Amino acid sequence: MESIKNLPVVCPSCGAELRVRALACPKCDTRVEGDYDLPLFLLLTAEEQRFVLDFVKCSGSLKEMAAQLGLSYPTVRNRLDDLIEHLKTLEL
Repeated sequence: MESIKNLPVVCPSCGAELRVRALACPKCDTRVEGDYDLPLFLLLTAEEQRFVLDFVKCSGSLKEMAAQLGLSYPTVRNRLDDLIEHLKTLEL
């Protein structure tokens, strides 16, 4: 499996949630500045992001995911349930 490189979402100095302040185009050097939330997907751990991508690639079939990952169906189901609970905490 390929590794997903995550943006930092927590300040390494004080532990506060990081926010997006600027985006820049590497081609024309246009900059967009403001105060933006990070997309919900980026707030997930690398493992959770990988799970979501695998889930979509398997067309939402936990049975197929279990086979591809070499895990039992209940294990994959539990991971999905954990992800759902984490998403609920992030959407508050």
